[in-house]
Amino acid sequence: MSAGIMRRGRRDLMNPVLPDEVLIDIFGKLQSKSDRDACSLVCSRWRHLERVSRCSIRIGASGNADLVVRCIVTRFGGLRDVFFNERVSAPVPCPFGKRRVGDCATPYLKYHSDSIVEAEDTELESYNLSDAGLMVLATLCPQLEKLSLIWCSNVTSCGLKSIAEKCVGLKALDIQGCYIGDNGLIAVGDNCKKLEELNLRCCDGITDAGLIRLVQGCGRSLKTIGIATCSWITDMSLEAVGSHCPSLEFISLDSEITKNRGLVAIASHCPALKVLKLQSTSATDDALLAIGSHCPSLEVLALKTFQTLTDKGLSAIGNGCKRLKNLAISDCFFFSDKSLLAIASGCHELTVLELNGCPHFTTRGVESIGQSCPKLLKFSLLNCRGIGSSALADIGRGCSQLQALHLVDCFRIGDDALNSIAHGCRNLRKLHICRCYEIGDRGIMSVGTHCRHLTDLSIEFSDRVGDASLISIGEGCSSLQCLNVSGCRQVTDNGLTAIARGCPSLSFLDISVLQNLGDMGLAELSQGCPNLKDVIMSHCPKITDVGLAYLVKGCALLQTLQIVYCSGITSAGVATVVSSCAAIKKILVERRKVSARTLRKAGSVLSFLCVDL
Repeated sequence: MSAGIMRRGRRDLMNPVLPDEVLIDIFGKLQSKSDRDACSLVCSRWRHLERVSRCSIRIGASGNADLVVRCIVTRFGGLRDVFFNERVSAPVPCPFGKRRVGDCATPYLKYHSDSIVEAEDTELESYNLSDAGLMVLATLCPQLEKLSLIWCSNVTSCGLKSIAEKCVGLKALDIQGCYIGDNGLIAVGDNCKKLEELNLRCCDGITDAGLIRLVQGCGRSLKTIGIATCSWITDMSLEAVGSHCPSLEFISLDSEITKNRGLVAIASHCPALKVLKLQSTSATDDALLAIGSHCPSLEVLALKTFQTLTDKGLSAIGNGCKRLKNLAISDCFFFSDKSLLAIASGCHELTVLELNGCPHFTTRGVESIGQSCPKLLKFSLLNCRGIGSSALADIGRGCSQLQALHLVDCFRIGDDALNSIAHGCRNLRKLHICRCYEIGDRGIMSVGTHCRHLTDLSIEFSDRVGDASLISIGEGCSSLQCLNVSGCRQVTDNGLTAIARGCPSLSFLDISVLQNLGDMGLAELSQGCPNLKDVIMSHCPKITDVGLAYLVKGCALLQTLQIVYCSGITSAGVATVVSSCAAIKKILVERRKVSARTLRKAGSVLSFLCVDL
């Protein structure tokens, strides 16, 4: 939309009939930042209303962060959701003409995504977000509801206290990696009675005293708590959470010092608990027994890196948590098929199952899942070497709604298993296979024949997969959007040509470490896949500047390109990419292949390896 469309001649046809409330409602429904920015350029009234209606913003917190905060909140006084990340560079206010840099009334903010923006013609020193910036935010945005402070190392309890005292409607607080002490949490507990979400990760300044005071003050409204690597948080805090947070629905805990007491207290007093994610705690089966007995509403359970849990605990989950939908088990060495039999017997609503690095799970346990969990949508087997092909045969027969299958280092699973999945799971949309050396063309061809809705296919380092597989996929899966065949050494230009001619929607392609792939395949891609945005083709010795020129000529939407260790690509090829791809955001290449002229022209999009061999 433009001013010319809004006005005919000198007469304004739109503003007189559209009240402020209607325009604000329209701006609120715009999802794209670029669309909102375009609307703000129509006229001064639209600019003012768009600023008033904008409620969320993400800010890099390094650079002149406090000054950026002052500039932004002066413009957008209605902010309710503010996200800071000190690991992302902040934009720097740049003056118009001779305007003073410190003048924040009408600043010009120079934005450049995913790159460091440097100030030009400014004498300001760089400094990170501090308490002063938070005080400005608290003063000018009292209706703030959600605040994220990610690795903001200069923020202390003083800054958080100012937020708590002036933004009493705060509902979500994330202080990951901040050195905020107990006084900040106490202030939040005393003032923010509507707080629903709290994320504490890598917060070494917080002890039991601060967290206990917080939940005593606003625990009744808390629904989500995340605690990870907080050295001074013990079971005392978890017991307080159990006593004061009756509405708790989500808890994520990564701690080596917490044991059973805290988790048992939470399970006993928080019957509404729906999501439980545990990692590296010293909890034993008693904790899972309490959860199975007292948390019938549990829907998501993730257990990672446990050597203290056995079948007794996980069987209690299967017996008591009938609504369980998502189960992820990783590196838990003492679970066996007995646990999976209990889950299969009691959790018929299961839709997502991930098994990773559990050596005692065998074919029998997975067969029970296939026989008893017909609603399964996503199934992942990672590093489970005791599971054979017949396990997936039962998944194929019993889980017809399966949409995603992920197999990594499953050495006993072969083409027969994949054939069963293809015949029984016609709605399969995502298939990821990595280092499953018994899977070859026969299994992938079956997928291409029967799984017409496939959109995401990844086959990494499978020596038995070649052109026949890609030809079948190209003929049968026209909706394919993502393809990864890195390390499949039998794939040649013929297979890539079939993909190019049959999959016009392809947007992501990884063809790394393909020794027999040349320029012909790239030429076909340029003609058949105009929507390609991300291409990875490192370690492809037969690809040259000629093929690269074909690719960038036909794929105008290309945004990222990785071409390291391609001996046939020279500085001329890199220059061609830079000059031909208007949308390019990142090129990963060896530094020696970039000329001085190309570096000057496109230094912001060029990335280099740390070690250039």
